[in-house]
Amino acid sequence: MNGAESLLRTFVASGVEACFANPGTSEMHFVAALDRVDGMRAVLCLFEGVVTGAADGYGRMAGKPACTLLHLGPGLGNGFANLHNARRAGTPIVNVVGDHAKFHLQYDAPLTSDVVGLARTCSAWVHVSTNAKSVSADGAKAVLAARGTPGQIATLVLPADTAWDAADGAADALAVPAPPAVADATIDLVAGILKGSRKAAILIRGAGLLADGLEQAGRVAQATGAALLCDTFVPRLQRGAGRVEVSRIPYFAEQIVDFLEGYEELVLVGAQPPVSFFAYPGKPSWCVPEGCRITYLAQPHEDSVGALRSLAAAVGAAAQPTKRAALQRPDLPTGALHQASVGMAIAALLPEGAVLVDEAATSGFAPYGFTSTAAPHDYLGITGGSIGWGLPVAAGAAVACPDRKVVCLHGDGGAMYTLQALWTQAREKLDVVNVIFANRSYAILNIELMRVGAGNGGPKALSMLDIGDPTLDFCKLAEGMGVAASRATTAEAFADQFGEAVRGRGPRVIEVVL
Repeated sequence: MNGAESLLRTFVASGVEACFANPGTSEMHFVAALDRVDGMRAVLCLFEGVVTGAADGYGRMAGKPACTLLHLGPGLGNGFANLHNARRAGTPIVNVVGDHAKFHLQYDAPLTSDVVGLARTCSAWVHVSTNAKSVSADGAKAVLAARGTPGQIATLVLPADTAWDAADGAADALAVPAPPAVADATIDLVAGILKGSRKAAILIRGAGLLADGLEQAGRVAQATGAALLCDTFVPRLQRGAGRVEVSRIPYFAEQIVDFLEGYEELVLVGAQPPVSFFAYPGKPSWCVPEGCRITYLAQPHEDSVGALRSLAAAVGAAAQPTKRAALQRPDLPTGALHQASVGMAIAALLPEGAVLVDEAATSGFAPYGFTSTAAPHDYLGITGGSIGWGLPVAAGAAVACPDRKVVCLHGDGGAMYTLQALWTQAREKLDVVNVIFANRSYAILNIELMRVGAGNGGPKALSMLDIGDPTLDFCKLAEGMGVAASRATTAEAFADQFGEAVRGRGPRVIEVVL
């Protein structure tokens, strides 16, 4: 057994069952070991940004890490944008990054780079294996690091000789500690605040936005009158019919200020205070109302669901909340095709248990609103704001949840960043419906051009935001990678095509021409 095989066996023993990979020469012993180790699904991706995005989607839905296999520093660098999104989401991921054999580094070969320095920009845990006989123990520690609360990115650098030299065997899985409980004094403090007369809101993130956490939060809200809020972009939110509803904080700074106006108490559950996504001349970056007191019920590393349950008891809440979203399927739309008619059709036809991946950008506001009363589903948001996230995340979510329909809403500009994900969806026969909003523009940047005070923009400036010349043909692009595709120009056509797609199996692209 060599170091690579011992590492793979350790991963499988530790519950890591999927490897998203774009390997090179330095990783060939890991690749060869895949045939000798049962229990690891190997998924090839044609670009490292797809590798890391798929690992993000998998980790969010599986609740445990996949591993990535990346080729030296440039491979890790290519995957950085979606590692940034995953880091912001608290997604557990174990990166395995190959490197030159230790004796080869002295020669400064063309692909030599500061792998550790690159890894530190996106990882909470970084380690370089130096011995084939200890690489299995390093792998067990990497999985443990990734599976903390909240999840985090662990990067293990694997020099080629550490992978090919002889090893003694796999390491045992390490026990993952439960998140620490919130102190009783904190529960009592927050209960006293919420039972007061001041207007209060509870801002929730992480496990508190899954079914059990929402139930406990709903009990608290019902007993105290506090509003339940979530961030604009959330890692994972379980929503739809039968679920306790939370209100999403708006995107733009001045909208956040208006939205939070009047609140005197803000209780944070695994969340941070809301701030503007960007700085703007004359607009606030800090969006909490002046005089509003901020209190932390649970820090991100603490047991937020347990804290909400204890808080519900402390405020004398009923055993179950009575206010939940009711199932309200809109009528199928007719006439013009726009984000509202698309949202209506999706809300009407979305199957129960679907996973809704949202990188629709400016086209996503109406679909988000309509689906609040759709069949119960999971919603995944682009937490770090780095585009080119949705198609890979949908692929990873489909690997994690093969029995659930995945629907990916995507802007055309962002889709072009990681379009190679469609090839992986086809190769792996993943059940994903990709809805591409084709407005032929970086539409959000047309808005931002004005908001930052840069002026109206002339022909050169506006050409930097226009992706309509030449026109992108997503049907041909998808079909070229083995994915069936269709184009909708009316609401009726979209409803027909989306209905057909959700009733079928396998990957599909629907280009929505706006």
